[in-house]
Amino acid sequence: MDNKSAWESYTAKQLKELEGLCGEYIDFISECKTERECVDHIVKTAEDAGYVELDKLIKDKKNIAAGDKIYSVWMNKSVAMFKIGKAPLDEGMNILGAHIDSPRLDVKQNPLYEDGGLAYLDTHYYGGIKKYQWVTIPLALHGVIVRKDGSTVIVNIGDNEDDPVFFVSDLLIHLAQEQMEKKAAKAVEGEALDIIIGSKPLVIKGSAAKKEQAEEKKSKEKIKSNILEILKDVYNVSEDDFVSAELEVVPAGRARETGFDRSMILGYGHDDRVCAFPSFKAMLDSSDVERTACCILVDKEEIGSVGATGMKSHFFENMLAEIMNLMGDYSELKLRRTLASSCMLSSDVSAGFDPSYASVFEKKNSAYLGSGVVFNKYTGSRGKSGSNDANAEYIAYLRNILDADKVRYQTAELGKVDAGGGGTIAYILALYGMNVIDSGVAVLNMHAPWECISKADLYEAYRCYNAFLKGKGI
Repeated sequence: MDNKSAWESYTAKQLKELEGLCGEYIDFISECKTERECVDHIVKTAEDAGYVELDKLIKDKKNIAAGDKIYSVWMNKSVAMFKIGKAPLDEGMNILGAHIDSPRLDVKQNPLYEDGGLAYLDTHYYGGIKKYQWVTIPLALHGVIVRKDGSTVIVNIGDNEDDPVFFVSDLLIHLAQEQMEKKAAKAVEGEALDIIIGSKPLVIKGSAAKKEQAEEKKSKEKIKSNILEILKDVYNVSEDDFVSAELEVVPAGRARETGFDRSMILGYGHDDRVCAFPSFKAMLDSSDVERTACCILVDKEEIGSVGATGMKSHFFENMLAEIMNLMGDYSELKLRRTLASSCMLSSDVSAGFDPSYASVFEKKNSAYLGSGVVFNKYTGSRGKSGSNDANAEYIAYLRNILDADKVRYQTAELGKVDAGGGGTIAYILALYGMNVIDSGVAVLNMHAPWECISKADLYEAYRCYNAFLKGKGI
């Protein structure tokens, strides 16, 4: 295939559209660094565009018909959008699927401690990371703390200009002789990824008796006690409330345009929000569709798509059953036919070719930044193990659609054979018998705190997803 740069083919109008889309995207990934924040943003945007919540339709016993726009949220971490088409549902849907979780550090349930004049939060890393990349960089704390009465405190510290930030310390080079001799996987241990959150001891003010009593009680952990006082004053939470908290440690700071030519974007969470964003954007911008269009954005992909909010859960199937019921056309057989007759783009990122590490890539079958949206016929590892291997007929169908709209695309594998591998949600949806292929954006530094993508590839992904939603199916 011709991997000519997409930049060479753009008109002035397209360049303006590209920059507008990328500006929106920079705001999105800068402000939405957790799956909950992504869902909140998507729901607000969808409602502004006329989408109605499925639970409300069920409660009001409203009928659903062609042209209706519906969304449904699952446990505040996954969301699905539907635009009902003119064709019967059991003739299949066009589905865009991506994930909105990203590698990070999660705060443990009993995290707060003091040692050596510093206060820490103990963490457990989430997803596949190179642990040494997370030390000595500014970190932010995002998430929720849920009190016993059910009230929720939203935490977002480190991304506003006046906020403090946090960090994981590293050993100074002068004492690192032993550390430097370790393999990269062991140079920084998982249990060493605790974030430093303070160093000031609690100072008790008041009467001498009150001060003496408080000092005696808190003399051993004055710095920890000061942190708890701050948490109580600012958030009205106690140490016990960490048990029912979900706090995510993420890189602090906004995504930035990259390069003298501003052709790239450096930011946290491109995997996989660089595919989630154009997916839901394409849903919002699509006109009336013949086949029902669907966008599903899920949690937990980075740890195997497990749990109630991961793709292996049945929540998507249940949402679809509820929609069919409100259309007066539900049966188990029709539900199965709908899923089996559907076409899906499993929108996930691919490894961008990196000349600095060319030895792990096979150049003819690699994704190049700026050459368009990437299709991975299969992922997996060790002889395609664990992959979804898309059918040739489906790929031909997609080629026809994309060529008609002059979408720039490329094909790739995830590195050389036996060099490694990876997986997506594609194989899970393929269990229904539907046609599925991985398609997304090439990324440099994948799974690092700061990843890099090409603006052109984001734009071509958006154009690809728009073209796909208009398809008649196979």
